[in-house]
Amino acid sequence: MHSISILIFFLSVSLSVFTNRALDLESDRAALVSLRNAVKGRLRLWNISASPCLWNGVTCTQNRVTELRLPGMGLVGQLPIGIGNLTQLITLSLRFNALSGPIPPDFANLALLHNLYLQKNSLTGEIPGFLYDMQSLVRLNLAENNFSGEISDRINNLTRLGTLLLERNAFSGGIPDINISSLTQFNVSFNRLNGSVPERLSGLPTTAFEGNSLCGKPLEACSGSGSGSGNKLSGAAIAGIVIGSFIVFVIVMVLLIVLCQKRKSNGKDFVPARGRDVEIPREKIVVEESESRSTMPTSASARSSKSLVFFGNVAKTFDLEDLLKASAEVLGKGTFGTAYKATLEMGMAVVVKRLKDVKVSENEFRERIDEIGRMVHVNLVTLRGYYYNRDEKLLVYDYVPLGSLSALLHGQRGSNRTPLNWETRSGIALGAARAITFIHSYGSTISHGNIKSSNILLTVSYEARVSDFGLARLALPTSTPNRIDGYRAPEVTDPSKVSQKADVYSFGVLLLELLTGKPPTHTLLNEEGVDLPRWVQSVVKEEWTSEVFDAELLRYQNVEDEMVQLLQIALECTAQYPDKRPSIAEVTNQIEDLCSFSSQQMQETNPELFYDEDEGFSQQFHSANSGAPASSV
Repeated sequence: MHSISILIFFLSVSLSVFTNRALDLESDRAALVSLRNAVKGRLRLWNISASPCLWNGVTCTQNRVTELRLPGMGLVGQLPIGIGNLTQLITLSLRFNALSGPIPPDFANLALLHNLYLQKNSLTGEIPGFLYDMQSLVRLNLAENNFSGEISDRINNLTRLGTLLLERNAFSGGIPDINISSLTQFNVSFNRLNGSVPERLSGLPTTAFEGNSLCGKPLEACSGSGSGSGNKLSGAAIAGIVIGSFIVFVIVMVLLIVLCQKRKSNGKDFVPARGRDVEIPREKIVVEESESRSTMPTSASARSSKSLVFFGNVAKTFDLEDLLKASAEVLGKGTFGTAYKATLEMGMAVVVKRLKDVKVSENEFRERIDEIGRMVHVNLVTLRGYYYNRDEKLLVYDYVPLGSLSALLHGQRGSNRTPLNWETRSGIALGAARAITFIHSYGSTISHGNIKSSNILLTVSYEARVSDFGLARLALPTSTPNRIDGYRAPEVTDPSKVSQKADVYSFGVLLLELLTGKPPTHTLLNEEGVDLPRWVQSVVKEEWTSEVFDAELLRYQNVEDEMVQLLQIALECTAQYPDKRPSIAEVTNQIEDLCSFSSQQMQETNPELFYDEDEGFSQQFHSANSGAPASSV
């Protein structure tokens, strides 16, 4: 009898455990279904009548979801409340999607989370406070989003952290003094950080910090810093320095007064030459800063001052005088002016665009530049500041190292050339599409106005950065009037009035250029050129589709089906009539699905080309070009 009682007790406990696990799995299923219903993408392929442990990207341990890996699944939308119910989750990977909005607050419930990979999305907001309390985190990757705010010193709470990747966001302020012994991977490059690099991080490579307003080892030394001997100056030495400084100050003031009297009404132009210092007017130099990206100086004196105006709450590590003294080289002459690479004495490089033939008033210029300055996206070249006076209008941008897509596509094709494969080209197309979608989201009347391959710049990992957005409304084109732009939609008669559907047309031509390797031909004077959309349509009509594609695209892998799909998207974009063209948001969704499917097919058919990026390795399909750098984790 006693044995029977023990057996009954054992069975009841086992049944209770089994029932609880079943209920827990149902809770996990509900959390996953809420995610599926909240975002667009390939989660629709989940068979919700089956166990969630059988769904693509879901891993279970003892009937609980412990891993959710959904990279490159074309997920679009905001993360819903509910993921926090996956309380046994150890790894969450949502990288390489198009997710937006903040990190949901119920992520705080993921107490066992070791690995969080959210890179390459469009997520916004600050790093939520609860994230600093998730002490189980080992790898945290928030790179290439639109996160902002400061990095809190509470990051030191994450004592197990081995990877912290925050590059290519809009973080501001300084880098906290991070004291985590396990930290081996760290990157905050291309944000809006300022101040000095903490000593504990000084042994990292410069690539971990570039693209900010930072100083100190491994970057250039901070101004005013020095090794010092530790000895105090004598009273006589201090007195000598004070007297000498005063004399120099008096001499400088006298010289400035004399120069100002001589140059009341005129000044030198901004005319840099390769290898020579830049020279522009030496009027009174003031560095201004808007309190926010939407606030501009309002007083008459401020609006008329000869000043370099920065956007956002960033450290001013250089001023106009530093910019004027920088060595400069011509990068190219564009539609609205000439661009120069200016290398400052501290070693930092920026791009200065000198606008020509500005057609708007000063007030309107400042309002529209402020509008451009507010547009911050991982696939846009960031406008850092500008300079305005009657004779000169200068824009200061981040420097993007690899140059333009045009140069890369149409440069010299020889034995030393690195071919651009399908993954690289489709990734560039997706990045550019996301940037233009972001621009169009500011309102139905807002457009880029000048989409072409020379305005698509590339990082060292071949990621797209769109430039020159919004300038069509500020300046008159400087190109020859007889030249017809091969990217321009047929309905556009005024280059300063380009609709969003005209942007879509230009983007369609860009896609055709990526697929064919041919530049859109311009009609010069009496010469007859080939219209790229019309040429592609004629070839496709004759069923010579394979003849359309650049030979480099067919060299390594069989992706013709995907290329044909992108070709069809391009032809829809270049429809003759605007109302027949899709919106850029629709185009972006289609390319995201195409890239997601393509990468999945590639991984299934060529698994040896891939490493698990979520575990800290490189994702090879983004850098299958020989000699191309691998994507960062």
